[in-house]
Amino acid sequence: MSKIIITCAVTGSIHTPSMSPYLPITPEQIAEHALAAAEAGAAILHLHARDPDDGRPSADPAHFMTFLPRLKQATDAVLNLTTGGSAVMTLEDRLAAPKRVEPEMCSLNMGTMNFALYPAAERISDWKYDWEKPFLENSDDLVFKNTPRDIARILTEVGQERGARFEFECYDVSHLYMLKHFVDRGLVRAPLFIQFVFGVLGGIGADPENLMHMKRIADKLFGEDYAFSVLAAGRHQMPLATLAATLGGHVRVGLEDSLMISRGELARSNAEQVTKIRRIVEDLGREVASPEDARAMLGLKGADRTAI
Repeated sequence: MSKIIITCAVTGSIHTPSMSPYLPITPEQIAEHALAAAEAGAAILHLHARDPDDGRPSADPAHFMTFLPRLKQATDAVLNLTTGGSAVMTLEDRLAAPKRVEPEMCSLNMGTMNFALYPAAERISDWKYDWEKPFLENSDDLVFKNTPRDIARILTEVGQERGARFEFECYDVSHLYMLKHFVDRGLVRAPLFIQFVFGVLGGIGADPENLMHMKRIADKLFGEDYAFSVLAAGRHQMPLATLAATLGGHVRVGLEDSLMISRGELARSNAEQVTKIRRIVEDLGREVASPEDARAMLGLKGADRTAI
């Protein structure tokens, strides 16, 4: 099997500050968590920004630039910026930072979908900030918009015009077929890095048989031209990542995807999750990829060609 790429999704836009005291929300916290994750073995850092005053998800390039220069100076890990941002953001908002930063890599959601977070609100009684409860509860009427026109725009403005490669986030089988559509249109070229996403309410469930099915369909559609990685939400994070590693895939962990390190125990850092999955995959006989390995495997342009 090839070397295994560990991605760490440091903060995201799903979890809110009241869910965990360890969720990084300030620039200093995001940078410290990211650097520790890279030191622990993450070759790719998947990055969102937050408003440091209240932890609200932010698309403001100024908020990204409070931590990106420090990361570029202190680590050679691949800096992967979100184009998904938050489901409540406009596409203009979501593209502002990637267009300003011109990163090596961006995430790209491959379809419009329900994105339901509201069950999480039922588990919290003590809220730190006023925005959190309505942010979660109102997701029962939320559509995360990623139309073919949106996807084509991201591929063109961030990919073709600025040289970024993509972590194609596929939340269901239909998203694989949408990706194949853009390969056929010539807007996407190999090698593809596909992130199978499981356990978000509105996407495919976090069942092992669903992972096997997603891989079968991806094999049929893309042959040898792709690599897959797996992220699973919440308690499914480590089991499905372990299965992915046994199948020759790559893995993603981080506090964006799960706040826990084990049942009933909050993770105190992103690095704690990276350390755990690294131990698991190395025990399975997989060799962890370095950032330079990841760049070579995914055909990235190099950190020196970004605008950070």
